[in-house]
Amino acid sequence: MAAYGLYTHIAANKTRSMLLLGGLFVLVYVMVYAGALIAAVMTYGSGAPADYYLAAAARDLIKAFPFATGGTLLWIAIAYFFHQSIVDAVTGGEDVTRQQQPRLYNLLENLCISRGIPMPKLKIVESDALNAYATGLNRRQYAVTVTTGLLNALDDQEVEAVLGHELTHIRNGDVQMMVIAVIIAGAVGFFAELFFRSFTNFGYYGGYGGYGRRSWSSSDQSSSSDNRKSSGGGAIFVIIIAVALIALAWLLSQMVRLALSRSREYLADAGSVELTKNPDAMISALRKIENRGELPGATSAIMELCLDNPREGFSDLFATHPSVAARVQALVKFAGGRDPGPLALPSGPPAASDDSSVPKGPWTDATDPAGASPGQPSGPWSDVTGSPNEPSGGPPAGPWGRH
Repeated sequence: MAAYGLYTHIAANKTRSMLLLGGLFVLVYVMVYAGALIAAVMTYGSGAPADYYLAAAARDLIKAFPFATGGTLLWIAIAYFFHQSIVDAVTGGEDVTRQQQPRLYNLLENLCISRGIPMPKLKIVESDALNAYATGLNRRQYAVTVTTGLLNALDDQEVEAVLGHELTHIRNGDVQMMVIAVIIAGAVGFFAELFFRSFTNFGYYGGYGGYGRRSWSSSDQSSSSDNRKSSGGGAIFVIIIAVALIALAWLLSQMVRLALSRSREYLADAGSVELTKNPDAMISALRKIENRGELPGATSAIMELCLDNPREGFSDLFATHPSVAARVQALVKFAGGRDPGPLALPSGPPAASDDSSVPKGPWTDATDPAGASPGQPSGPWSDVTGSPNEPSGGPPAGPWGRH
């Protein structure tokens, strides 16, 4: 479903969310059928023709249909209620209060109040990475998580722009889409790995014929040797089909990210500018975060939730986020921001200069050389044109001093 504006983008997200959930059931049924094919070969041995295995697997799929549906619904329920705990366990996110993070809490609260947005939960990840993400499937679950590295590297206006970006993801319905994609990838990936491990440990190469409860009896076999040869080839053919179906289901679950339109990041950037009225802050925040957002230990599904995902796909074809340069260019073109170019973060606190302790103001000479004697005050009453050879212990230079 194509989106041509903000409201159609929100409607498209809702439609895609329902389609993705329906697709999850289809992928689970495909994997159950593939597992039934492998079980049929292991049960009846290698003597049966291919169509016999296919029919037996279809009967097993019908029997397993209620259990597969119930298991999928259970997985969705677990993900619905506990997905935040799962994400926090992976990233190390922890809830914070106003007393713990007054700066961050006040910035987020001010944005929510200014636009009448419900206040989401606030979480912190102890990491040097510069990143942030939003999670949740309803108003009671919405949460915004930022890293300590981002808080240390960005000023208040830039942090506010990042929070506005994540609030826009919540308001536009992008968060639900991304969480559902994580649920699908996790469920199908888990079952695919389970099938492959079972097949590796107990499957065809381990002698599937010996594991069967029943064997292909001689009365059911064809009398011709050609049929017997074709029967043996049928078992191999069915095993290949089963493995191909499992691999296809896993691949499709990983390609669910293609349903996550990359335009959502452009819209979130624009929404942040609309909230903060400061395109330059959003641009400088993106430039500082650029290539510094890798969360250690986070899965690819978690990185897809983040403000910036440095893990790009092949030739940017499967990248879930536009490049920072493209996002900055859009802000410059449509929001009137200024691009400072790639920014280097300071490696430490700025070094103090020799005259840093000398206050600058209307009574001091800001252009006075650093070598001026501390005993000689500079300013409008000092003689800045005096001779440098004048003794330091003499009277002060100026209109009342010695010329």
